[in-house]
Amino acid sequence: MIKNHHYRDMKPDELENVFSHFLIDSWSYSKVSTFARNPKAFEMAYIYNIPFRRSSSTVAGEAYHKALEYYFNEKIKGIKRDIADLQQIAYLYIDEMNPLKWKLQKSTPSIEDCKKKANDSVNDLLNNFFSDIHVYESELKSVLYVELYMDEFLTINGVDIPLPCHGIVDLVFKTNDDKIVALDHKSKSIYSDDDTIRFSIGKQAITYVNLIEAKTDLTIDEVWFVENKISKNRDKTPQVVCNKVIIDKDTRMLYENLLYEPLKGMLEAVSNPDFVYIINENDNFVDKAEIYEFWAKTLIAEVSDFNIKENKKDLIEKRLKKIRDASIAAIDPKTIKKFRENASQFIQYDLTNKDMTNEQKIEHTLRTLGLITSIPFTFSGYSSNSYLLELSAGTNLSSIFRYKLDIANALGVENVRINKDLYVYQGKSYISVEAKKTRETDLLFDSGQLEGNKIPLGFDNFNQKVIWDIDNASTPHILVGGSTGSGKSVFLISIIEYAKLMKFDDIYILDPKYEFTRYNGGNISVYSDIEEIETMMESLVEEMNTLVKTGRTKRTLVVFDEFADSISQSRSGNALNVYKDEIVGKYANGEPKTKRVIAETKKCLEENLRLLLQKGRSSGFRIVAATQRASVKIMSGDLKVNFGTIVCFSVPKEIDSKVILDEAGAESLSGKGDGLLKSPQYKGTIRFQAFYKK
Repeated sequence: MIKNHHYRDMKPDELENVFSHFLIDSWSYSKVSTFARNPKAFEMAYIYNIPFRRSSSTVAGEAYHKALEYYFNEKIKGIKRDIADLQQIAYLYIDEMNPLKWKLQKSTPSIEDCKKKANDSVNDLLNNFFSDIHVYESELKSVLYVELYMDEFLTINGVDIPLPCHGIVDLVFKTNDDKIVALDHKSKSIYSDDDTIRFSIGKQAITYVNLIEAKTDLTIDEVWFVENKISKNRDKTPQVVCNKVIIDKDTRMLYENLLYEPLKGMLEAVSNPDFVYIINENDNFVDKAEIYEFWAKTLIAEVSDFNIKENKKDLIEKRLKKIRDASIAAIDPKTIKKFRENASQFIQYDLTNKDMTNEQKIEHTLRTLGLITSIPFTFSGYSSNSYLLELSAGTNLSSIFRYKLDIANALGVENVRINKDLYVYQGKSYISVEAKKTRETDLLFDSGQLEGNKIPLGFDNFNQKVIWDIDNASTPHILVGGSTGSGKSVFLISIIEYAKLMKFDDIYILDPKYEFTRYNGGNISVYSDIEEIETMMESLVEEMNTLVKTGRTKRTLVVFDEFADSISQSRSGNALNVYKDEIVGKYANGEPKTKRVIAETKKCLEENLRLLLQKGRSSGFRIVAATQRASVKIMSGDLKVNFGTIVCFSVPKEIDSKVILDEAGAESLSGKGDGLLKSPQYKGTIRFQAFYKK
């Protein structure tokens, strides 16, 4: 039964007015415990949204949680997974961790070291889980929820809390004796002490209980905190232990009372823009240097320098102004800046806050990893910068590739691309490292860039024009890949606009997404329905065959957008059969007896496209085929071999880049026309910025 709640029952505009007085949008047990432990750490993480970097053990714990989420979801389906299955889930989580989130330390000075240690730790955790799985399954009757997400208004200690509570509980299940249990997985370096078990986890438990009961119709009987200790116990006792919190009328009252005090203090703080968040010098859970660097930044920075939610910017801007005015009145800004620089020096292996150029950050990072390099040249492109690295004598070139995530970490970007081919500049070879940058200007479409039959595609980071030579026998067609927002459609528009200036005899646009219908007219024909696209492709193949037989050529451009989707939606199998009635005899009354037979089988859309690609170039056909689906089934080697030029804009994952380009790199692009091009016209794969045309 849902109880009344003063704030949950408000109208949306009334609730919005309540929220406008708080610096945060919701509360959670994690926020309350952080505030109680270290108010300044709370301010940094939850008001200014600056996350602390994660150690390898923290990431291992998160990967362990992901693996157990998979295990219990599969268990609900009746599928039993083994350790190898869970390891794959955990390894993938570790591999996909943003390099900016890793905390580099003396024991793990590189991203590779962090990953290795995290892999080792998660292996230990998963081995422990399967060795001591009876802790989970001996009392488990049925799993009710896995990773239950909750965002509910709660009443704590009889008080309606004005902000919703956010939480995720790892597991909710029914025991053999029909108790309802909420369970929290914990990876630990040491087991919780008796005081923590007796008091602290009770506050977390009652938060879970209230959330689950507000979200569902369940009544929770117990909350289990199952701790998995990474390091082996010397006494050979089980690695996985279960701390149970019994939930009854008395414990509910006790734990809500214990929770309410720090919760009330936190709510009072976030509703008071003048509240001073102090630093707890004895907090061992956070990096003190990061805290002090943040504190110094708040004294001199603007609200735009922080990742503040839009609906909280006004409140925090007023708060920052008061802090800044008070601090600058008492302390010289140069002193604050110097203090911040000193604090940042103690944030081990984090160069994002250092007063260094990007070139110095790269050189310093590689030197700490044993590679002596220098960067004599930097080239600034539209979406990225290219740094030319010169290595000292005796340095193995391939070793640079191992540390690309460390370079990204130093530069404060998600990833960097290191060109596998050396770049020759002024007669000397360098390794080219590309890192995304904040776009300052767009590369606008310019008709003056067109020269003869060479269609301009954009400019590379070295300010060299990138072209598609349609008269080059090795580059008759272009394959274009890229996800939503990558700039693929705008790239096609610029090609069409240049093709109009070149006066192709005919331009056909196969447009299943209806993005180019405005071009229909004159010598440009646009087809959007799948039936029209199939029919038009058949006609083009017939026209090509006629041209080939008569030895004539006709300059024709075919732009096929989202060809992979069209192929998957097109007819196949028996749907391609054309039937006719054939006379097979006569009935007794003399009437002809007929039978429906296959007269012919038409070629499918994919086969017609392949024929046009293979034979069309000699008769003047030029094809641009684009897709956002990096499907191995569609983009097979048989199809890709017909494209002399391949362009790939940003894609979500490395595997997508490999499907399209046969190499990684496109996952590190910044979108909006930032692309990679592979063509016989150029040595290696080059990064370029495509033209922008509305």
